[in-house]
Amino acid sequence: MLKLRNALQHRLTEALARVVAPSDGPVDFPLTPATRPEFGDFQANGAMGLAKVLGRPPRRIAQAVVDHLQVEDLCHPPQVAGPGFINFTVRPEVLAAEVQARLDQPRLGVPMAQPRQRVAVDFSSPNIAKEMHVGHLRSTIIGDCIARLLSFRGHQVLRLNHLGDWGTQFGMLIAHLKHVAPRSLSGEEHVDLGDLVAFYRQAKGRFDEDEGFREQSRGEVVELQAGEPESLRAWGLLCRQSRQAFQAVYDRLDVQLVERGESFYNQALPGVVEDLEQAGLLVVDDGARCVFLEGMTGKDGQPLPLIVQKRDGGYNYATTDLAAIRQRLASPDGGGEGAHRVVYVTDAGQSNHFAAVFQVAQRAGWVPTGCHLQHVPFGLVQGTDGKKLKTRSGATVRLRDLLDEAVERARLDLVERMAQEQRQAEEGFVEQVAETVGIAAVKYADLSQNRTTNYQFSFDRMLSLQGNTAPYLLYAYVRIQGIARQGGSLGAEEKPVALWLQAPQELSLARQLLNFDEVILEVEQDLLPNRLCAYLFGLSQTFNRFYDQLPVLKAPDRSRPTRLALCRLSAQTMGLG
Repeated sequence: MLKLRNALQHRLTEALARVVAPSDGPVDFPLTPATRPEFGDFQANGAMGLAKVLGRPPRRIAQAVVDHLQVEDLCHPPQVAGPGFINFTVRPEVLAAEVQARLDQPRLGVPMAQPRQRVAVDFSSPNIAKEMHVGHLRSTIIGDCIARLLSFRGHQVLRLNHLGDWGTQFGMLIAHLKHVAPRSLSGEEHVDLGDLVAFYRQAKGRFDEDEGFREQSRGEVVELQAGEPESLRAWGLLCRQSRQAFQAVYDRLDVQLVERGESFYNQALPGVVEDLEQAGLLVVDDGARCVFLEGMTGKDGQPLPLIVQKRDGGYNYATTDLAAIRQRLASPDGGGEGAHRVVYVTDAGQSNHFAAVFQVAQRAGWVPTGCHLQHVPFGLVQGTDGKKLKTRSGATVRLRDLLDEAVERARLDLVERMAQEQRQAEEGFVEQVAETVGIAAVKYADLSQNRTTNYQFSFDRMLSLQGNTAPYLLYAYVRIQGIARQGGSLGAEEKPVALWLQAPQELSLARQLLNFDEVILEVEQDLLPNRLCAYLFGLSQTFNRFYDQLPVLKAPDRSRPTRLALCRLSAQTMGLG
């Protein structure tokens, strides 16, 4: 409805100019979607704000605006309601023309962003030599959704995977790898991720208990940072094996990423410290070099420090994140990404960390005018008991195990339903449907929740055919495609000369379909994917009521093409959404 709203807003502004004198100052009289169907399609409540300025009752102001409005070609006569609301109801023939204009249009009315920006989205970010667990689920799925939506709007999106592939833990792992599987470094012995995860636990145990091993691990860190060939080979093996396992998960989730691990910024860390020193921000405190933060204090009321170089000369996560910000915002000519906007999708527990590094980057002068750093926080994944999701043994749930279980449950449910209906299908079909429904259920269950809150993970709820779930949406979509199988073409050849909207169910579905563009722009603004999910769920409900209450294939000759067109646009909108 964006096109219609803009047209009505223009007419409203013209009418307002005949009511309000320029000497009265600037006037805000926005047109917004109606809060309830009985109020029409749009509402304007600016008369209440003008009452004090003009010294007149808001209803009189609203009526004066309506008297000057010329919207007969778009709306029924606007109505003044309540203390001074103006309600607008779009004419059915105008809605029909808008529906017809969207049919088979690739963007379904969603405009390209102006201006288009270069956006870096930082998401997923697992650690090398550790398996992806349920804690990576939200970052991966939410980040991918945001990247898809921004790309669709026309922005140039760089999908960054900030892998944990550097740091002191690699000294421990390399030292242990040399003890346990020395031949792996020459390629004589294969090591897969399962072994590496076990190695990590064993190495950590040795590091905690054996002082000699701790010293050796610290030495390996020095060797690695100095570029010692054998240490680099061991590090490369760990990274290579981990990437293969990560990629299997990404392929299954249909997620694409560009790797920019911590090691990518390693050579830039001394430059970060030098820049901060030149900016006059660095302070030496207890041997460490840090920046004291403005507006962020500890329990003692003193400014908190952000340490960028430790007493021993080493660096930490904050230093790496600062180097990443500097590189991502720097111009391509200077070796940077030239991003206008950088979006970090991580758990809410890192909010203070990002507030600190964003502040330091701003004070260091690394953020060009018009560029924006944004943390997109999300809550925890909980079990049905309301506690952090874990296995029965108390371990963190591995992401691949969670996906496997979702697909297996979807498969068992499908087999049971087919048995009840006395239907048979090839095993390949069953496996394809189970994989599609299982993975979709996991992704949609996450995206349909407000990302800022914790949510309870429930296989039964997410795989249900009732409620706001992926299976419900998929079922509605399949139902539409079934019309074609029953002889009702949903192809472009069915496009009529003119649509004719008359039944309340037709008008309701048309209005819901035309709201798609506004929803996309809202989600782009606030980066809350659950709003798109809520729209698609509402669209599915509206379509199901339309389909249950009105005949489509057996509709009267005048109504049949219109109803088929509404079905076709419903499928296109759900598919794109």
